[in-house]
Amino acid sequence: MSEFAGKTGLVVGVANKRSIAWAITQALAAKGARLAVTYQGERLEENVRELTASLTDPLIMPLDVSDDAQIAAVFEQIEANFGGLDFLVHGAAFAPREELAAPFLQTSREGFRMSLDISAYSLIALARGAAPLMEQRGGGSIVTLTYLGSERFFPNYNVMGVAKAALESCVRYLAADLGPANIRVNAISAGPIKTLASSGVAGFSSILQHYRDRAPLRRTVDTAEVADAAVFLLGPAGRAVTAEVMMVDGGYHASGM
Repeated sequence: MSEFAGKTGLVVGVANKRSIAWAITQALAAKGARLAVTYQGERLEENVRELTASLTDPLIMPLDVSDDAQIAAVFEQIEANFGGLDFLVHGAAFAPREELAAPFLQTSREGFRMSLDISAYSLIALARGAAPLMEQRGGGSIVTLTYLGSERFFPNYNVMGVAKAALESCVRYLAADLGPANIRVNAISAGPIKTLASSGVAGFSSILQHYRDRAPLRRTVDTAEVADAAVFLLGPAGRAVTAEVMMVDGGYHASGM
């Protein structure tokens, strides 16, 4: 029997078939999990509904992670339909395109607020909603997605790097808060992957090539490899791992030059 048979989870952040969150969704579904998947706005609803049509009895809901009322509604529906929750995948991230195009020095107050709210605070808000449902199951696991731009300068990553740094700090503090309830909180720091989110970073193709030239594995990574790491962290094999930022980047993070 699959390790996720009878388990239920929420995945936030699916935009299209290239999304890391979608690869994780597919991997979990293949291992027997029943899933709730959210979409951000009407523009992405059709994409998400088409993708999830292949899943077994999914729960599909709208969710703007900056709206506390919508967050509350999502967990009410999950409790009504699933009776509890075993895991949460947080893939929500956003920075206004103009904030990525301009020098970091020109970051606006509103752009900073929005980027930190959607990309970092949303993890706190979702964990708060998920925790009671996970406690009903005797514990749970939360995984979010980050990038090395949290620790180092990358051209045109700008305020998103600051948001990811905040996100990784949130992982550690949430892990400390939720650990006594047997709820684990981790992040995966993936190498650069062509997704809807990365399309907003100017010069992204040169970052990809730099990884191919410099990473120990001499290649980039794909969404399926990130999904495999998420399955480990979300499942029983990762039961002693929490407050961790797992690097899935072909080893690039360890290279000095």
